[in-house]
Order: sequence, then C-alpha cells, then structure tokens
Amino acid sequence: MVILFDGVCNLCNSFVQFVIKRDKTKTFQFASLQSAYGMALCTHFGLPISRQKTIVLYDGQKIYTESDAVIKIARSLNGIWKSVSALMILPSFIRNGVYRIIARSRYKLFGKTEQCMVPSENIKGRFLDDTPFRPK
Repeated sequence: MVILFDGVCNLCNSFVQFVIKRDKTKTFQFASLQSAYGMALCTHFGLPISRQKTIVLYDGQKIYTESDAVIKIARSLNGIWKSVSALMILPSFIRNGVYRIIARSRYKLFGKTEQCMVPSENIKGRFLDDTPFRPK
C-alpha cells in the first residue's frame, strides 16, 4: 500500500513518521503528492493535482482519501490504533468535514517546509518519489 502526502506540510510529514514507527510489517510505502509518482497516480485516478489537500492511500487497486484513508491506515497499524476504525460508524460527511477543516488550516497550525522531506537511509527504500507509477 502507498501513502501519498503533502511533502511540504509539517502535519503530513509528522503523520508519515508516525506511521513508519508503528508499521512493524513495513506494509506501507510513501510518496509525496508533489513527486512524479504522486502526480502520476493522482492523474491516473482523476484526482486534482494542483489542489490536493488530502492523504491518499493506494492499495494497489483502489484509492482512499480524507478520513477513509486515515482510518484504513490506522487499521493496518499495530496496537490501539486499530480502534480508530470505530470512527467508520460516523457518517462520512461528518468525518470528512472535520478532516477538511484541519486540512484547510494545516499550514497555519503546523507550518510548512520549503522542500519535501528527505528520508533517512534506513527508510529510503520505502519512498517511491522517483519511481514511475505503473497501475496494476
């Protein structure tokens, strides 16, 4: 599974670091939305590249965005994080409404960097930024 994230968003980068620490089975790979891989995947699925304000989860066949993506990611992590899937009982308009409020304010609340995160050597292989996207 691949998580696309806003590479200049501090909140998004923190979320990626959070997932990496808890993804003991190395289920997830990562790419920034600004990367060639991220843009190609978004184009393939008809997501607007220029205004992407969401985490995107690609499971090899389908994409998930907004709260659905976060919940599916949490469900795959170890420990208490699986319990986040209980939020699926809330209607998506409520979950996504909260998600959009946070997404709209993320730069103000958490700041942003001038460039995408550079992964350390021990996790570099999990980042697909320079890998061509090839749909299955």
